[in-house]
Amino acid sequence: MRLRALLDTDALGLKLLGGEEELDRTVRGVMTTDLRDPSRYLSGGELVLTGLAWRHDAEDSEPFVRILVQQGVTALAAGEAELGDVPDDLVTACARHRLPLFAVHESVAFATITEHVVRQVSGERAGDLAAVVDRHRRMMTSGPAGGGPDVVLDLLGSDLDLRAWVLAPTGRLIAGSKAAGPALPAETCGRLAAEHLTATRSGRRAPHRVLLDGTTYSLFPIRSTGRSPQTARDARETLLSDWLLAVEADAGDWAEERLDLLHGVTQLIAVERDRRDAARTVRRRLAQEVLELVQTGAAPAEIAARLRVAAPVLLPGLGSAPHWQVIVARVDWDGDEIESGPVAQALLEEILVDPLAAGPEHSDRIAVAHTGDEAIALVPLPAVAAEHDDSETGVLADVLLESVRDPLTAGLDGDGHLTLGVSAAVHSAEGLRGALEEARHARRVAAARPGRVCAAGHQELASHVLLLPFVPDDVRRAFTARLLDPLRDYDRRHRAELIPTLEAFLDCDGSWTRCAGRLHLHVNTLRYRVGRIEQLTGRDLSRLEDKLDFFLALRMS
Repeated sequence: MRLRALLDTDALGLKLLGGEEELDRTVRGVMTTDLRDPSRYLSGGELVLTGLAWRHDAEDSEPFVRILVQQGVTALAAGEAELGDVPDDLVTACARHRLPLFAVHESVAFATITEHVVRQVSGERAGDLAAVVDRHRRMMTSGPAGGGPDVVLDLLGSDLDLRAWVLAPTGRLIAGSKAAGPALPAETCGRLAAEHLTATRSGRRAPHRVLLDGTTYSLFPIRSTGRSPQTARDARETLLSDWLLAVEADAGDWAEERLDLLHGVTQLIAVERDRRDAARTVRRRLAQEVLELVQTGAAPAEIAARLRVAAPVLLPGLGSAPHWQVIVARVDWDGDEIESGPVAQALLEEILVDPLAAGPEHSDRIAVAHTGDEAIALVPLPAVAAEHDDSETGVLADVLLESVRDPLTAGLDGDGHLTLGVSAAVHSAEGLRGALEEARHARRVAAARPGRVCAAGHQELASHVLLLPFVPDDVRRAFTARLLDPLRDYDRRHRAELIPTLEAFLDCDGSWTRCAGRLHLHVNTLRYRVGRIEQLTGRDLSRLEDKLDFFLALRMS
């Protein structure tokens, strides 16, 4: 479609500020951004929509416009909701680079313009491509009865013979076409998500082409048409929350028309994503209300009343009030002040979904709020199940991240950390404040561990494990070196296995008979080895203090 047609559509609320002689330019797509440098997401021919959050002063306009022109953007439309009138410096910069500039009235949502452009651009394409896009649009705008992303992917398969899947950034399968055959294996989904996150972090322009086990996939980002594109000032703010479209094909061989079609499909699926996020609003609000009551020290009766409201929403048909667990998550980026609370919230909602449950609507029993950079989940456990050992029925820290660790590590690699803490189950409002503090303490234990993605549970807060992560690295190294380096050196020279002997001796609580039996040694041989350990270190393994020092040194090494 041409720019002139957009200007003639009154419902779009566009006012031309410059570039009248360029109105015959062709629009091939639309993209919403407030990044200072959105070049990695541009392929040329787009109408760029911006809320101007990237602009801090007049000097910012010139480099922003220059980037758009270098990427072949057709025109720029700036919203008036944030700053009122479009700044003169932006008007001047666009005129200098012959980039048409529109103002978008504050009453018009960017989503309205996006949907109009996608519909019109798709409708003007010839033959089967126009028919497919129109069918996609009708299916996606018909509400839940239309079938959501699955129907769109089915049409890709039936009309264009493309096998395609929608994946979460954790690698969970959201949707897949019937033509795609059996569900994509979980391992493949995880690897595709990891490849997508790695490519996005490196700044490679989509689609990202990946070869896995002899099959080529093309990966397209699905970016929200709601909050993230308009307000994110750093790509990392949305990196871990955006879905992706994986197509079993090499998009490098495609014509521009087919690439445009797939980009349009991602925008239509993004509408479904926004619809699903809107459905989470009630659960998020419930979690936020409970969290505020707990943090402000409200009376248990008041908190209990809010929990009674939350229970039937999260567990419909439940006869009695459930038990609850609290999970705290945080995403930290090295050296940068990036708003990560909403990302941690969306990510925690995704992590808490059963990894084997396909589909977009399996998190309806999870309420997640965020405060600052911290996301807090209120997870209900049916009272009958919670009466049993919660270590078996509740959320377990050590298995929570198993299926998502590799993709998220790829997304965080270089400068990001995800840490989670899990509380024990509580059965009343009185216990909720303690559960929140317990989860926060557990998250801090996880934060002290190496690795990009870590979790810790409440079980670890009642042992030495709670203390060890907070020992400074230099103290840790000095302590373990003083006790264990003489034994390691001796083992290297004589193959005496003093370190394994020490570990077994402590595991057997200092029992000579049990330790000798475990190591298949004569007791006299064991006594000789223990004597050598004592001689090399100057310690006495009959003393509790020395046993404890060796125990901690082995745990910290």
